[in-house]
Amino acid sequence: MKRRLTALILFGIAFGYLEAAVVSYLRILHEPARRHFYPDRPSGELFPLLTLEQVRATGPEQRKTVLVEIGREAATMLMLAAIALAVAGNARQWTAAFGIAFGVWDIVFYAGLKLLLDWPASLFTWDILFLIPVPWVGPVIAPVLVSIAMIAAGIWCLRRESAGRPLRIGVWNAVGVLVGALVIVLSFTFDYRNIIAGGMPHPFHWGVFGLGLGIGAISYGRAASPTRTARVPNNS
Repeated sequence: MKRRLTALILFGIAFGYLEAAVVSYLRILHEPARRHFYPDRPSGELFPLLTLEQVRATGPEQRKTVLVEIGREAATMLMLAAIALAVAGNARQWTAAFGIAFGVWDIVFYAGLKLLLDWPASLFTWDILFLIPVPWVGPVIAPVLVSIAMIAAGIWCLRRESAGRPLRIGVWNAVGVLVGALVIVLSFTFDYRNIIAGGMPHPFHWGVFGLGLGIGAISYGRAASPTRTARVPNNS
C-alpha cells in the first residue's frame, strides 16, 4: 500500500508541474490574440474567452492551439487513469488510485501555476477547469476542495484494501457518489453558454456545488463506515 501510494503521489506531483509548465507556454501563445480583442483586460486574465468567431479570425495557428488544448485535456485524463490501472488490483483500488492521482495532480498544478506565472491571485480567482464537452469554470478553491476529498477517500479505500477490509460499496451508495459528482459538474457548467459567447463568469453556484459535495461525501461515508466492511484474505 505504501509503495502504491508513493508512486501515485510522485506521479501526481511530477505530472502537475508538467501540466503547469505546458499551460504557461499556452498562455504565452494565447496572449497576443487576447490583447488584440481585449486590449483593456490585464495581462494574464482568462476571461472573457475568445469566441469561436474571434478564434477563426486569428488564423489557423490559433485554431490549431485550441484543438491541441482539447487533446491535452483528454490525454491528461487517460494518463491519470493509466497510472491508477498500473497500481490497482481491482475496480475499487483503481477508483481509489485514480482519485489520489487526480487530486495530487490538480493541487500541484495550481501550485505550479502560482510558482511559474504568479497566478492565481487567490483561491477565489476564476479558472477554466476543462473544455470537454463544454467549458467548466469556477473559482480555484472549488476544484481544490474536490481534489482534497478525492485524495482522502482514495487513501481511506486503499488502507481498507491493505488491511483486508475492503469497502462494500452498495448500489445506492454508488449512485449517491455518482449523483454528487454530476451535481458538482453541473455547478461548473451552468454558465457555459455565457462563457463561450465571450461573457464574464457569473457568481458561482456555491449552493449547487455544496449540495453535490455533500451528497457524494455522505454516500461515500456510509459505504466507508466500519459496519459496512468485510474481512477478506490480504493478498497484497
